[in-house]
Parts: sequence; structure tokens; C-alpha cells
Amino acid sequence: MADENEITSPEEQALADEWAAALSESGDVAGQDDIDAMLAGGVSKPAAPRAPMEEFGSAPKGNLPVNLEGPNLDVILDIPVSISMEVGNTDITIRNLLQLNQGSVIELDRLAGEPLDVLVNGTLIAHGEVVVVNEKFGIRLTDVISPSERIKKLR
Repeated sequence: MADENEITSPEEQALADEWAAALSESGDVAGQDDIDAMLAGGVSKPAAPRAPMEEFGSAPKGNLPVNLEGPNLDVILDIPVSISMEVGNTDITIRNLLQLNQGSVIELDRLAGEPLDVLVNGTLIAHGEVVVVNEKFGIRLTDVISPSERIKKLR
């Protein structure tokens, strides 16, 4: 191993500085020997005991009122998401894609009158049908997938 005062590259020096800063923030007083041992893969001290992780949906630890219906979702209600409706899809070759022009028809994998898929950030959440409201297209939801089913599809 190199001499304690000799670091071969700026990357190693930056890494050593990051370790020293992290150790000083955690309250551990570490010398260069400790940092060198950690960089070499050894551990000079046993790890400090960790606090147990809180379960999702557990009671908050502040003075906030506890909602018995579930976790407080107010913190995420204003986050924007992308919602899209999928009429259908198909696979075509690049040759056929380049030959498309105005008036071309692309055959989709759905039958006429079949419900559309409603996707939020790419995840299927419902099925629906096209409606016209005030001369604009809209979608009427006919079947909403349960939250438990949506969670199962994420895994």
C-alpha cells in the first residue's frame, strides 16, 4: 500500500476527503488510518447501531393529527403526472414507417368500439370510451383498476 501521505490520483484524494467529511458529520473521529482501511475494504470499527425503519403508513412522529384512514397524502397531491389514452398499438418496420404519408391508414390491434386504456405515467389505471364534451374529445371511465391491482403490476 502507498505511504499515508501519498495518494496516487486526484480521484482517490477526493474520495478520501468525502469519507473524512462523512465520518466527521456522523460524530466519529477518524484518522487517515481509518479512512485508508475503509478504502481498502476493511472496517476499523463496528458499525453504529441503526435506528429501526418506520413502516409506510405508520403514525407520524410530529404533532400533526393522525388520520385513521391511511397515510397523509397531502404532500403529494400537487405533483403533476402525465395521463394518456391509448387507442391501440401495432408494430411496423422502419421501411413501412418511412413510406407513411398524409392519408395513410395504420391498422391497430383493437377492434372498433373496444375500450381505450387510460395510462398515468405509463401505468394502466382504467379503461374508458371516447365522448365529445363542448366540441372537445374526452373519455368516460368505464372500469377503474383497483389500487391493489395497480400495485401488483408495479412489482
